Amino acid sequence: MRDDHRLRVDLGFASDAGRRAENEDYIGACMGPPAVNMRHGIVAAVADGVGGHKGGRTASELAVRTFIEGYYAQPETLGVQRAAARALEAINGWIAAQSRVDPALEGMGTTFTAVVLARRSCHILHVGDSRLYRLSEGRLERLTKDHTVGRGDFAHALNRAVGFEDDLRIDHAVHGLRLHDRFLLCTDGVHGALADGALGALLGKGGSPAETARNIVAAAVAADGSDNATALVIDVVDLPPADEAEISRLVSSLPIGKLPEIGETVDGFRLDDMLSDGRYSRLFRATDLANGEQVALKFPHPRVAQEASYRLAFVSEAWVSARVRSPWIGEIIEVAPGRRTRLYSVMPFYDGETLEQRLKRAPPLSLAEGAEIATRLARAVATLHRSGIIHRDIKPDNVILLKSGGLRLVDLGVARVPRLEDFPEQDIPGTPSYMAPEVINGNPGDEASDLFALGVTIYRAFSGAYPYGEIEPFSRPRFGKPVPLTRHRPDLPAWIDAVLSRAIAVKPSDRYCDVIEFAFEIENGAARARPSPPQRTSLHERNPLLFWQVVAALLGVLLIISLATR
Repeated sequence: MRDDHRLRVDLGFASDAGRRAENEDYIGACMGPPAVNMRHGIVAAVADGVGGHKGGRTASELAVRTFIEGYYAQPETLGVQRAAARALEAINGWIAAQSRVDPALEGMGTTFTAVVLARRSCHILHVGDSRLYRLSEGRLERLTKDHTVGRGDFAHALNRAVGFEDDLRIDHAVHGLRLHDRFLLCTDGVHGALADGALGALLGKGGSPAETARNIVAAAVAADGSDNATALVIDVVDLPPADEAEISRLVSSLPIGKLPEIGETVDGFRLDDMLSDGRYSRLFRATDLANGEQVALKFPHPRVAQEASYRLAFVSEAWVSARVRSPWIGEIIEVAPGRRTRLYSVMPFYDGETLEQRLKRAPPLSLAEGAEIATRLARAVATLHRSGIIHRDIKPDNVILLKSGGLRLVDLGVARVPRLEDFPEQDIPGTPSYMAPEVINGNPGDEASDLFALGVTIYRAFSGAYPYGEIEPFSRPRFGKPVPLTRHRPDLPAWIDAVLSRAIAVKPSDRYCDVIEFAFEIENGAARARPSPPQRTSLHERNPLLFWQVVAALLGVLLIISLATR
């Protein structure tokens, strides 16, 4: 689980006067303490004092410094756009007034471009010909438009700037943030000397923001050097999780389409291979044509459950993935805004096999291999439980054993999560053979029922069988005594049987207190070298054939005695 839920960025900047005597550019940024970051976001701005006028440096510095201070002073209730506009308009009024009354500052003005990164959005305020670029998924995009005449001898002359008019006309824009986005704020001394292709190449080299900013400014000065050159580079390092309302809005807007086939391309994802085709969804290995990476795409099956339940499952999975970061839990890849045209989820492609696939091939799991899987899977479940999340469908099909030796617990779409709407009672999810008795009787699931499913999963991983037999959907099974694990695997020690028997006890109160205790027992069972005494079992349980042979013999003897006495 993340330590907090705030936006994280890394930034660096550089500025050079070029061949000019004075540097009239000014740049500033403020990330603020966590509380301020959560409320107002992260602010960065660049300004270029209008050349040829007095007080250009004063105007640019005043605009940036006062804007940052004024923006953070606005109440949170105004929202980012109104708060930022109010701060900039106040600066414009002061600069315009001073340029009229102070001869030393006559005609001063400045370009101004600011970016406010708040939660998962990028807010832009822009006046003049400074620029903001974004490099995302290898593609460079200019997010501002120059306010210049654009033709004739005065093509580069400004027709809009802070301080030029009493009523400031501000360009506003909002874009969704993506993880690993890289932003460039720069003055015309940079973009006037370097074409967009050159800027994209310098931004894409992958150095730190400070190093990249220095390289851009140095390249601009080397290419021209006739103007001040200033650059600020921002890397989006981490994003706060989307809230349930945001996820729900996205999911509700996407249609559930016909299931695709191998070879089709969906929103730039080429479907290369079908990994599974289940009752509820179809899973493909795919290639993201935007970057060549291997991913897994899961499409909901439109014919099984209510559409509302499908959408709720996708909301739940995205919500959990955004909040839980663990090497044991499957992830969801966030798709760029506007790219997805239908309902599906995108996951990393985990190279390996499911636990279900492993238990179907020889040799069976050894004690050491099975114990390692059990402890890792228990840690995955414990990670969810610490976050208040109940998985509700732990089974071998949902456990991926990686070729690298790791493990991932996947399929969080049916999880029970805090503050999210749960499934309707008739659609409460799960696989019957792994459901605890209380869940089959209507309980929505809790930590004890997850422990039960975990125990059944490990029992089946060792034996290939179910401790209470396979349970059909919609049936009402009677839970008696579980079949001892040693019946299927006499080579395993008695202590592992005892540990699993307690995890899958019929009564929740008879199970372990939590999965950590279960993991401890598994992990330390062999080390303690004190195997639990074998359970006393009847002859019928140990050897049913011998039992019925003895019964038949006794009945034969009784029949002979009965006939003889007549």
